[in-house]
Amino acid sequence: MEIEKAPDIGFCFGVRRAVDMLEKVVAERGRLETLGAVVHNQQVLERLERMGVTVARDIKDIRGDAVAISSHGVSPQVEAELKAKELDIINTICPAVHRAQVTARRLAEAGFLVVIYGEANHPEVKGLLGWAGDKGIATMDSSFISGLGRIPRRIGILSQTTQIPSQFVAFLKEVLDSAFTRDSEFRAIDTICHDIRKRQADALDLAKKVDIMLVIGGRSSANTRHLAELCATVTETHHIETADDIRRSWFRGKRHIGVTSGASTADQTIDEVLVRMAELAGR
Repeated sequence: MEIEKAPDIGFCFGVRRAVDMLEKVVAERGRLETLGAVVHNQQVLERLERMGVTVARDIKDIRGDAVAISSHGVSPQVEAELKAKELDIINTICPAVHRAQVTARRLAEAGFLVVIYGEANHPEVKGLLGWAGDKGIATMDSSFISGLGRIPRRIGILSQTTQIPSQFVAFLKEVLDSAFTRDSEFRAIDTICHDIRKRQADALDLAKKVDIMLVIGGRSSANTRHLAELCATVTETHHIETADDIRRSWFRGKRHIGVTSGASTADQTIDEVLVRMAELAGR
């Protein structure tokens, strides 16, 4: 049984940056709170908690004098509330998410209806909606736009940074077909993270060569779910969180196994999966 890793695996730049920042601050302070989960990976959160980083689910739950904003970012309104409490704010926002926030704000200020292609309940998308003010909506259903009582003349569309590029393009085409009318203006901005885009492309290339894919990452991680969905279009795919999720029955008759991970999956978790796979291969 041959086991092959995708070229891009483990933490992406944004997650690595966020985790490094938290480790440095907690080493100096002894403890630190984050507003919401800094990344969507339980193993990473548990390791950070052992170091002294705890999660506050809401602003009212913050007990210390410092708080870290997660890599997913927050709305300007939340930032204002944190500043009003005179907290020391450690901003670990991913640079790609910050670029999307700036894009949403500029579109709104220019008078566009800001359409965010993404999961409405995801922290990143909630933050982007805040940057769009009262001019933003989040949807992954193009018919929602055509179903608006009165379609605005100016529509600007951007994407949650971890979405699948081909699905975003399909969404754009559908909205264009249904909402592009006389004197209308349609502006689309590609805000999908370059790291995520490359990771998806590499994973898909690997999936086309192997008999089965393992995608390692948190169940609540959007980018990991999208990787698994993408790989599943071409080969048998299993989304796992840890080595404990692996089932020997998956590999009967399989010779070539592909392994990739979400952007918030730690190297230790990946190594444990590879060790488990090697044990199975040796039996």
